[in-house]
Amino acid sequence: MKKLIQGIVDFRKNLTPESRELFAKLALGQKPDALFIACSDSRVVPNLFASLNPGDLFVLRNIGNLIPPVTAPHQDDSAAAAIEFAVFSLNVANIIICGHSECGAMITITQDVENSCCSHLKCWLQHGKGALDRVDQGFTLDASLSKHNQVSQVNVLEQMKHIMSYPFVRERIEQKKLQVHGWWFDIAQADVYSYEPSLNQFILIDEKEAKLILERLG
Repeated sequence: MKKLIQGIVDFRKNLTPESRELFAKLALGQKPDALFIACSDSRVVPNLFASLNPGDLFVLRNIGNLIPPVTAPHQDDSAAAAIEFAVFSLNVANIIICGHSECGAMITITQDVENSCCSHLKCWLQHGKGALDRVDQGFTLDASLSKHNQVSQVNVLEQMKHIMSYPFVRERIEQKKLQVHGWWFDIAQADVYSYEPSLNQFILIDEKEAKLILERLG
């Protein structure tokens, strides 16, 4: 808490005139290009590893970067509301689901979520169990990874399927007004990977991969 409070004091003290002008403009409204769905993990900071300014991303963060499908018996209104707001009110052109290495949610899922003493967490993590089932059945994107990191990568694909279960998301995709992307952040290496369907694996976003992604965006 001490570090947090001191950080606020330092932010106020070091704010440049350019930054003050940016915040003044942002007070009038926001026009982010993307909805970024990430884990609540304190080590995952999208604006930092993507070198973005305030106002560039509309961010939804929760345990395990999970999206309950439309058909889920235990629907989460907050996640659905964020997606609706991003699509209908902000008219985002992209939705990015970003998992990460050493994810506590994925570790819990692989260990034994059924015996978790946290009832709300147990219920929530059911939305990620499909990834564990697929890995247990032999599906993987990178067999060299630890099991929980394999589950974390597959979980990104599962959540992409979940978000596409929303009719208004599918409609925007069919109209070519929206694209859904899967990313994965390797904390130890500070590297970001993008899922490439044609290769069925996550590829490091370097200059070459970035060019391919931008070409697909049109």
